Amino acid sequence: MKVEDILNFLPHRYPFLLVDRVIDIQPGKSIVAVKNVTANESFFEGHFPKFKIMPGVLIIEAVAQAGGILLYHSISDPMKKLVVLSKIQNARFRKIVTPGDQLRLEAEFVKLRSRVCHIRGRASVGEEVVAEGEIVASIIDLEGMNEHR
Repeated sequence: MKVEDILNFLPHRYPFLLVDRVIDIQPGKSIVAVKNVTANESFFEGHFPKFKIMPGVLIIEAVAQAGGILLYHSISDPMKKLVVLSKIQNARFRKIVTPGDQLRLEAEFVKLRSRVCHIRGRASVGEEVVAEGEIVASIIDLEGMNEHR
C-alpha cells in the first residue's frame, strides 16, 4: 500500500502524516509499515536545529497511525468511522531517530471491541527497537457525530 492508498484511510495530512508505505497487513491481526525520516521534516526546525532528533511522541504517533490503518481494515464501514487516540501506556524510548533513518512500524491487536481497540506497537531502525508501547484508540461513528451538531 503506497501513500496514495494510505490517504484514503487516514484523515492525517502533511505535515502530520507519518506513514509512507504499508509493507504487510493482516486485517484483524497486525500491520508492518514504514516511515522514512528526512532532514526536511518540519519538526527538525525546532527539535533540535544543530542535532536533529525525531521527537519520541511523533514516533509513537507514527505507530498509532499504522495501527489506525490496521483498524480501518478490520472494521465494517470504515469510511463512516473516525479513529482517535485515547491513551498511550508503557511507552519506552530506547534510541534516538535522526534524518536518514527508516522507521519500521509494527502494530498488533491486543483487543478489538466495537468502540475501543488496544494495540501493542513498536518502531525499529534496522534491528534495533527505538520505541514501543501500548495504544488505546476509540472508534467514533461519524454519522452519530453529525446528528449531535
